[in-house]
Amino acid sequence: MVTPRLRTAFSDRSLGSYSFDLINMALLLAVIFITLYPMYYIAIVSFSDGKEVLLGRVRFWPRGINLQSYQMVLRDDTVIRSLFNSILYTSVGTAINLVLSTLCAYPLSRRDFSGRKWLTLYVAITMFFQGGLIPLYLVVLQLGLLDTMWAIVLVPGINAFYMFIMRTYFQGQPTALHEAAIIDGANDIQILARIVVPLAKPIMATMLLFYAVQHWNSFFHALIFLTEKARYPLQLILRSVVVESTFEQMNDIGAATDFMVLEKTIRFSVIMVSTLPILLVYPFLQKYFVKGVMIGALKG
Repeated sequence: MVTPRLRTAFSDRSLGSYSFDLINMALLLAVIFITLYPMYYIAIVSFSDGKEVLLGRVRFWPRGINLQSYQMVLRDDTVIRSLFNSILYTSVGTAINLVLSTLCAYPLSRRDFSGRKWLTLYVAITMFFQGGLIPLYLVVLQLGLLDTMWAIVLVPGINAFYMFIMRTYFQGQPTALHEAAIIDGANDIQILARIVVPLAKPIMATMLLFYAVQHWNSFFHALIFLTEKARYPLQLILRSVVVESTFEQMNDIGAATDFMVLEKTIRFSVIMVSTLPILLVYPFLQKYFVKGVMIGALKG
């Protein structure tokens, strides 16, 4: 039999839990709105008529839907060329990142690897101390990589933090599989290719997403190492349009006589064009992303 005191305690506890859930829900909805609204606003402005934007009438939905700004952006040779450059740099750079990170993480994850502790310390130091921009530029110059694609994809060839996440994941794999493969006559390359990598799909997908986003959003290396505009990635064009929005730069992407009306919508259209590809990739890797980060961060 439930006494009145227990009934009161149960009711109070239920009311407190209910209130806690409501507060949490309200806070989460507020965070979602604050996070998504800027991107949503950019999207609706890019689809709105330039005059409506100038009059400040675009708030929560597009007004006078107009695709002229997208037509101007997608007809411009500079934007299209830089879009293909970004796709090329991201594809090649991510492949190089995955190969180098895997080849570095695997031996550091093997407890029988001689000098593992010293090499791990050596790699970890690079996370806190770097040579600086001028020595890096001189190295790129001496190697003859200046104003080439390789300056963009080789300089950030490996991220030490991402490599350590991958190493931690490799350490969590059963050593019995490696020992069985060695007994069967497999060498280290065969173990890596046929056992380690196939069992590491979650962390590989996570690293693919990390590195792809890093390359897609990168503009600093292109700004430093590239001089020919034909090799510029899309993010460098976006930086020029958004950060240094001058009359000449707007004319470069086809604003022409409608500059005063379409300056903001063209700028936001370029942002959408540069953001959409990576947004389309993320849903396919999201499940691996969560699983890979959790396992790579907690195991080992």
